[in-house]
Amino acid sequence: MALPLWSQTNAAVPAPLTGVGVDEQVGKSVDLNLEFTNEKGYQQPLKDFFKQGRPVLLNLVYYNCPMLCNLLLNGQVEALGKIPWTPGDKYEVVTISINPAETFNLAAAKKQTYLAGFDNRAAFEAHWHFLTDYAGNSKKLADEIGFHYRWDPRIQNFAHTAAIMFLSPTGKICRYLYGIKFKPLDMRLAFTEASENKFSFSVDRLLLFCYHYDPKANSYAAFAMNFMRAGGVLIVLLLSVFMWRMRRSEKLRYQAEKEEVALTKEH
Repeated sequence: MALPLWSQTNAAVPAPLTGVGVDEQVGKSVDLNLEFTNEKGYQQPLKDFFKQGRPVLLNLVYYNCPMLCNLLLNGQVEALGKIPWTPGDKYEVVTISINPAETFNLAAAKKQTYLAGFDNRAAFEAHWHFLTDYAGNSKKLADEIGFHYRWDPRIQNFAHTAAIMFLSPTGKICRYLYGIKFKPLDMRLAFTEASENKFSFSVDRLLLFCYHYDPKANSYAAFAMNFMRAGGVLIVLLLSVFMWRMRRSEKLRYQAEKEEVALTKEH
């Protein structure tokens, strides 16, 4: 059973984001025979990452994403680090690139970046899997979980949303969480539900869209749409905070670059 996000909101969506979003496929199962390329360059079926008794946290990103994917993965690392559970014991994590051009070497490098954020690095090394596309299976999986994105050839980026999915040990879709920050309690509940093959639709959803990054202007443009009943005021507040974080990040990066150039000149 699908729960469309755009049924009453298409008119408010910018044209480049038409069709981009999430249709929750809660209660349905994904094809665990779909193969992907692992961090060592070998093809491996999804079923290898689904173990008895262990739910799976799944997200679809692309590793060269200039904006939202990094924020989502950072938020995921932060939340997982606050859960008193060990991957491999209580759960598995699978991250898959939607960009068919990305290679396993890039996936392996990205993995090392995020492993640095954990104290129990060895457990995440073994049980957080960074995969890339094989034979168009990323798109097939995205369709199965209702994760809709678009490639924009003009800016050479994907338009997509920020969401993570929780699947049961048998591959049934149980829960979706949205945004770039996740409460550890929400994550624990989602893992628990998924481990018991229980599922529930999301009531409150905040969709952040990764749409445009202009390297010439060195600026971000993003869209957010809130489907929560609270409505307009909360949307403006959250979007303002999100854009403030982006501008602050740009200023810090620019300052760091200036300092690096100055140091280079000194030497």
